[in-house]
Amino acid sequence: MQKLKYLVIHCTATPEFYDVSSEQIHHWHLDPPPAGRGWRQVGYTELFHLNGVIERLVANNEDANVDPWEITNGVVGINSVSRHIVYAGGLSADCETPKDTRTVGQKKALENYVKSFIKVHPDILIAGHNQFAAKACPSFDVPSWLKMLGVNPKNIYKP
Repeated sequence: MQKLKYLVIHCTATPEFYDVSSEQIHHWHLDPPPAGRGWRQVGYTELFHLNGVIERLVANNEDANVDPWEITNGVVGINSVSRHIVYAGGLSADCETPKDTRTVGQKKALENYVKSFIKVHPDILIAGHNQFAAKACPSFDVPSWLKMLGVNPKNIYKP
């Protein structure tokens, strides 16, 4: 068990207007290759649907520690100290071009989630997946978005 350090935001890398199901994510991550990745746990704790509804994918006791059963596979090297969340979308309709496809509902839900998370975990660092890996995910600039929301700079991850 390690102290929670990061909240990392991801996208599902699916086209805009396509609402991914938790079952699909479970198949993508847990099914054996080549259909899935063969992981023991999915990559995210919560899924933000197009309408802003948040669905829990992995049980979590909400304390300041990451227990072994809470570890998700979001970013290699930091999973044991992170919570990973994902919004449905992140690609344009061509399924190739990264795009901020967050709906109004997703944006509001993410904002409320982040602000509530900071209240419970005041030392948390919030980042986008692309700040840890050479990826477009989550297809928007998380630090700029957090600044726009008025998040305290101490909670915004800087590599």
